[in-house]
Amino acid sequence: MIKSSYKKAVPDLKGTGQKIKTVMKQKGITPRQVQARLGFPYVQTIYNWFAGKNMPNLDNLLALESILGVKMDDLVAKETVNFDFEEE
Repeated sequence: MIKSSYKKAVPDLKGTGQKIKTVMKQKGITPRQVQARLGFPYVQTIYNWFAGKNMPNLDNLLALESILGVKMDDLVAKETVNFDFEEE
């Protein structure tokens, strides 16, 4: 067995929440407006994104691109972690 590792990019929940919050503020769009446009029953979903408790799924990220007029890369923060594995 050969032990190997590589650097793997993973989503940064808190960083993503902060990016979304910042872009929304820059564009003058409120959490309630996003809630209405995405059809969420509660505005708390957006505040949970801001806090890094969870992040938008792919469908909602695509909708946010349109709502906020930015690319998904401008909304999703990434961090790099080492991923160790064994191969034969």
